[in-house]
Amino acid sequence: MTKLIASIDEIADRYDAVFCDVWGVVHNGRQAYPAACAALQRLRNAGKHVILITNVPKPRGPIPSQLDRAGVPRDAWDAIVTSGDAIREELAARAPGPMFKIGPDDYDRSLWEGLGLALAPLSDAAFFAISGLNRDDETPADYADILSEAKARNLDFICANPDIVVQHGNRMIWCAGAIARDYEAIGGNVIMAGKPFAPIYDLARKELASLLGPPADQEGPRILCIGDGVVTDIAGANAQGLDSLFIAAGIHGEALWTNGKLDPAKVDAALAAENVRATYAMAALA
Repeated sequence: MTKLIASIDEIADRYDAVFCDVWGVVHNGRQAYPAACAALQRLRNAGKHVILITNVPKPRGPIPSQLDRAGVPRDAWDAIVTSGDAIREELAARAPGPMFKIGPDDYDRSLWEGLGLALAPLSDAAFFAISGLNRDDETPADYADILSEAKARNLDFICANPDIVVQHGNRMIWCAGAIARDYEAIGGNVIMAGKPFAPIYDLARKELASLLGPPADQEGPRILCIGDGVVTDIAGANAQGLDSLFIAAGIHGEALWTNGKLDPAKVDAALAAENVRATYAMAALA
């Protein structure tokens, strides 16, 4: 069974660094979780390195200021890697396209900037790509016709955010990964680079190497992955052969609780349902 812990301090001495998810773990899309930020600060004060690893579909450039606005202190992290950074290489390789784009223009502009991609209607596109749903009030069902037309033309689908849902304040909103999931379900070819896929972890390891310098031994740093996404954070950690800490509240709310307490049997059932395992679990990072 997954080991339940009450504090990150219980396991901190087993690791040199953490790869920590952001939405649902460090903040809820609007406000920081003070206990989670304090936990990351304690890790850094103990000499550990904290790499924030997020499936946000934009380059890391604007992320620090967004964290500032949410109230996440700068001394809670060392570096940031994003799904947007990880997917830009794939997008650039397909320039000039043309590309049919799904996603809100005011939110994702930095993802596409400087890549030399031309935009086109779906009927004329060489591939299509998504950063997120066009509007927060839409659902994956609203994209069924687009996916059907794209599959009829056998278009590749580049997805900049593998997340299915994300917590935003007190509600959940659909993410690009839900549309990618539906395209795969009808036989379409999807390319992703964020969690749980390897490219974003390659970026995180490069950031960590720049902080640590040359490895002192053949084994390399001991890394713990922290996240609330079973099919992204935990599956990604499993694929990388890394230990993981599953944050069971996050996008799961109180579904994994019994009588006001985290239920280890429900936690293991949720993990087993996706054929993954976590080394540890806690209700919220603290």
